Amino acid sequence: MTNQDQKHTDKQLLLKGIKRLALALPLLVLTTYLFTFTFLNKETIPMYYLLPLAILGMAATIYLLFNGIKLILKSMF
Repeated sequence: MTNQDQKHTDKQLLLKGIKRLALALPLLVLTTYLFTFTFLNKETIPMYYLLPLAILGMAATIYLLFNGIKLILKSMF
């Protein structure tokens, strides 16, 4: 194998993946807290407004985590 056959890391794609993971980390903590908060306050009205927001936030967190990992792996291989 010569040096020209080796692939190098795409730094722009790697940076994009790291940014998505960096965005997902605070979102992960925030949505977990929000989800727990809604179940601790079952008798109040804001629970019905915050629970769908927490579920959507968790879905966005899972999407960002998987997409960020996928981008990082794509940049390396």
